[in-house]
Amino acid sequence: MKPAAFDYLRVDSASEAVSLLAQYGEDARILAGGQSLMAVLNMRLAQPKLLLDISRSQPLAEVKKTDHGLRIGAAATQASVEWRPHLAQEVPLLHLAFPHISHFQIRNRGTVCGSVAHADPSAELPLCLLALGGSVTLRSERKTREVAAQDFFTGMLSTARRPDELVEAVSFPLAAPGTGYGFTEYAVRHGDYAVCAVAAVVDSKGIRVAVGGVSDRPRAVNWPQLEGSALEDALNELAWSLEARDDPSVTAVTRRHQVRRLGRRVIEAALTHKDANLKNRRDS
Repeated sequence: MKPAAFDYLRVDSASEAVSLLAQYGEDARILAGGQSLMAVLNMRLAQPKLLLDISRSQPLAEVKKTDHGLRIGAAATQASVEWRPHLAQEVPLLHLAFPHISHFQIRNRGTVCGSVAHADPSAELPLCLLALGGSVTLRSERKTREVAAQDFFTGMLSTARRPDELVEAVSFPLAAPGTGYGFTEYAVRHGDYAVCAVAAVVDSKGIRVAVGGVSDRPRAVNWPQLEGSALEDALNELAWSLEARDDPSVTAVTRRHQVRRLGRRVIEAALTHKDANLKNRRDS
């Protein structure tokens, strides 16, 4: 199947993009990497009148460290972030998650902001953004606003972005001293959509666990330091709270089991990472 007819325009700046979004609204779509959008267009699930291609915009492809974290522009590919020399020290959770994202050919074209904007509940990047408490920069002709990840994802393939807004950038908080990170997922085959993906962030104050692939959007919870049966009970309660459902590929029972199993694994990994970081700081 082929997409419905549309006009195509290449834009080189955020200001040009938001000006056209203000004019066309829901009749315009942003094309960055196109790894999700082109499939949606081919199936005619979306039929925009205008496609705005930002993929060659150098200003929007910028990736830089700021006071607020690692800021990734709308046109920055996943590969450009994955292969940063110090990503494991800057944002360890992203470093752990990238190998699970589809295949390297997809990451070479797909953008970080595009994955966040698409808001697939099984996608790894929205999950990491939520787990770390990151934010999304939304720009329109009228203003620019920062939306916390927990407020940005509103449902299945649904976000707080308005039709006249561009996801200009996303910001992932940098690694904090004395903090450990863990990530893993279960999929039928490597590179497939995650049946269940779990991220954990552990520090001296407690545990933050985020789960993707089970609910209509990534979900996160905060716990105090838990271990033994208390941790098992908390994971079980989390698994049931996500209201998993059967689908043609996997049952709700399997998804709940994976929340409990993977949750325990990533928390243990995050604790190990935390202890290693503390030891390295003492030895340095």
